[in-house]
Amino acid sequence: MRIIAGTYRSRVLAAPPGMATRPTSDRLRETLFNILAPRIEGAAFLDLYAGSGAVGLEALSRGAASVTFVERAQPALKALRANLSTLGIQQGLHVRTAAAAAFLRAYRGHAFHLVFLDPPYDAAAEYESTLGLLGGAAASILAADALVIAEHRRKQRLEECCGALARTRLLEQGDAALSFYAARGGMGSAKDR
Repeated sequence: MRIIAGTYRSRVLAAPPGMATRPTSDRLRETLFNILAPRIEGAAFLDLYAGSGAVGLEALSRGAASVTFVERAQPALKALRANLSTLGIQQGLHVRTAAAAAFLRAYRGHAFHLVFLDPPYDAAAEYESTLGLLGGAAASILAADALVIAEHRRKQRLEECCGALARTRLLEQGDAALSFYAARGGMGSAKDR
């Protein structure tokens, strides 16, 4: 696992041991960030279920102004902190040890332009509850033109609408898929649809 482009290009990342955390593949991350390229510079990025931090670190490497990593599993947090230390990143990031739902309910800070969520594939209820919060009670954490991206199994179909959020794009690659959501009635640019 490595950072694909930007300031930290080609730097190798640690992953937590075992099968509990499934890192986003380099290929899928590259596809994701090719799509997000026009939006990433200066963005506030939220990496829910951050794991080793590979997605958020890619965002920082490509010019995001800030990344907030949310993770509660200790092995994943250890790998995330090791990656931050190895890369020498000290600014533009926040690490929150919390469950995604608890973080979303309690957060009172700046709005996020991009939100990425990648719960364990077997935790189907996490997708529903997290997308539901982002489209409902926690919608205030989203900037006016925010984009929410969920990584999931290709065979798993997420809801088309989650509260105020509507899926604007579904991208399938190998066994994985990315569902892109924006607020109904205008969030997200035409190229994201």
